[in-house]
Amino acid sequence: MANGGCHCGAVRYAIEGEMVYHAVCHCEDCRRSAGALMVPWMAFPKDALKVQSGAPTVYRSSENGERHFCATCGTGLFYYNETTLPGIVDIQSATLDDIAERAPQIHVQVADSLPWEGALDSMPRFDRYPGP
Repeated sequence: MANGGCHCGAVRYAIEGEMVYHAVCHCEDCRRSAGALMVPWMAFPKDALKVQSGAPTVYRSSENGERHFCATCGTGLFYYNETTLPGIVDIQSATLDDIAERAPQIHVQVADSLPWEGALDSMPRFDRYPGP
């Protein structure tokens, strides 16, 4: 069993069941909805997800896709697409309480990657914001 929730705590959920995969998605739809370069997702059978508190708001982001998010803080939580991913719920894995213990397995939709993503590993790294 795993637990997670949104940034403000208004929506909390639990997952019981076997994970199908854990992927980092590079598609434009994920990038725009999250305001992030890429989004990690853990897929489970949709009946494995139980919302314990709160009620996510639903946004139809495409003809077949539904993105569920917290209406208070805006955290993206779940994605459903019965055409592409029948019987699956994708959960934004960074919303899990124990995400540090669950590394992704694959990258998907890399055809949509931004051309400069490959250079990220060669950039300087700082443990915190660099000083003035």
